Amino acid sequence: RLPQDGRFGFTVKGRAVDMRISTMPTQYGETVVMRLLIQNTSHFQLDKLGMPPELLARFRKMINRPSGMVLVTGPTGSGKTTTLYSALSELNTPETKVITVEDPVEYRLPGIIQTQVSEKIELDFPKLLRAILRQDPDIVLVGEMRDEETAQTGLRASMTGHLVLSTLHTNDASTAPVRLIDMGVPRFMVAMSLLGVMAQRLVRLICPHCAVDHTPTENEAVWLRQVLPQEEIPSVFKHGKGCQHCNRTGYLGRIGLYELLEMTNDLAMAANMPDTNIFIQKAREKLKGKTLKDQSLQLALQGKTTLDEIMRVDNQFEG
Repeated sequence: RLPQDGRFGFTVKGRAVDMRISTMPTQYGETVVMRLLIQNTSHFQLDKLGMPPELLARFRKMINRPSGMVLVTGPTGSGKTTTLYSALSELNTPETKVITVEDPVEYRLPGIIQTQVSEKIELDFPKLLRAILRQDPDIVLVGEMRDEETAQTGLRASMTGHLVLSTLHTNDASTAPVRLIDMGVPRFMVAMSLLGVMAQRLVRLICPHCAVDHTPTENEAVWLRQVLPQEEIPSVFKHGKGCQHCNRTGYLGRIGLYELLEMTNDLAMAANMPDTNIFIQKAREKLKGKTLKDQSLQLALQGKTTLDEIMRVDNQFEG
């Protein structure tokens, strides 16, 4: 009669798989969600995530800084953990001490010290993070900036010679610093310590085995006219009609969408101002033409994903 969480492991074709299970009582029984995590650390490589080369170079430069905080934002299931673990895999060397605090530990990474919060014994993010900072780490991964105390402790760590990587739930990169301020973090800490924010989403790719031409529906045409000049709208797009390769879904595989906001001097000054709208406006000007929506639209124009899919993720951008 209480919500429960559990996990177990099994092997499929020689690959270790973790099954995460969450159950919750409802009026007519229980609802169950199961999540599959393939324990294969070889796929944690930044080069394989599909980031644009220019953005990847900037992100690499950012995570190779000796101190500061880097945030990855997006909704649940948008690939934030994969991005951070890929960054850690690249930074993990014998000379570098990396410690994580997670809830829960999703993947086991060799050579990295991983810790897990336990609410039953009041071992929460802030308490573990303070303990970690006494363990002389070079790089710290915090699973999520979920409250003011965790955020302030993480930012203080980044101000004292540590590189801190973490996640935050915001719709885009430009609103992440404002979210930290709204949580109660002093403006000067955000301005001084935050190196940058990566926002991301995952979109499904059209199955190449059953891709066919698609004429936009009336609703899709209305949406296209809102985001593109009339002369730039093609008459035909692509979609998958469904086949045995994609289990009749029309989609096969996913790709990431990314936008990267670097905290420049003028953005740091704007973050220190009482009116947060000034910062958001400057940040969006800096990201113009390089937003998540711009990337998703390009994928549809290239025939790699469907209009239906980018309209779905567009609702998340606006949400």
